Amino acid sequence: MSDQHPKTYNILPGPKMGLVTPDYLEAVAAAARKHNIPLLKLTSAQRIAIGGHTPETAAAIWQDFGQAEGPKKPVGIHYIQSCPGVQWCKFGRQDSPALGKKLEALMTIPLPAKAKVGVSGCSMNCCEGFVRDLGVFGKKNGWTLVFGGNGGGLPRIGNIIAQDLNDDEVVGLAEKCLSHYAANARKLERTARFMERTDLEKFKETVLGK
Repeated sequence: MSDQHPKTYNILPGPKMGLVTPDYLEAVAAAARKHNIPLLKLTSAQRIAIGGHTPETAAAIWQDFGQAEGPKKPVGIHYIQSCPGVQWCKFGRQDSPALGKKLEALMTIPLPAKAKVGVSGCSMNCCEGFVRDLGVFGKKNGWTLVFGGNGGGLPRIGNIIAQDLNDDEVVGLAEKCLSHYAANARKLERTARFMERTDLEKFKETVLGK
């Protein structure tokens, strides 16, 4: 990469689950023009990345967005993805943005490694719940919760933990899954590797209280 476009990469403060407003998009455009940002990129996590700038510029952009401090490394959940859900998609069966917002309450749980969450409103699984640390997808009778997936260099299909859940049951079960993982995983061990060495039935007994 040339000196003109240094290898820098930051995530802009803002959209959660890919939800944006005209005001937000106008603010992004204004910041990019003001600071001469050469790269704006939509990420696979439904966020907006900026590239080709100095650390000082990154800090200034964060201040433009009303945040005194720049991005911090997540202590737990890295991001939550969501599809449009039942309100906006003809295939939707459940309200995925609403559930994603409720799952944000779990983002402060300290974990041994980053975790990614995908919430899909139907079983077509547009947010790829089976290859997320925590995946949830909707059916007519409620949500299905999947745990321990990974789509990286050593992919793993996650395990279905429970089905036909309502929103509150999903949040409660997700918290139990993440807490059990946090208490028993090795340092920097992702959920996929943890579940590979964990007895699935014993895991279910623990988190489901059976």
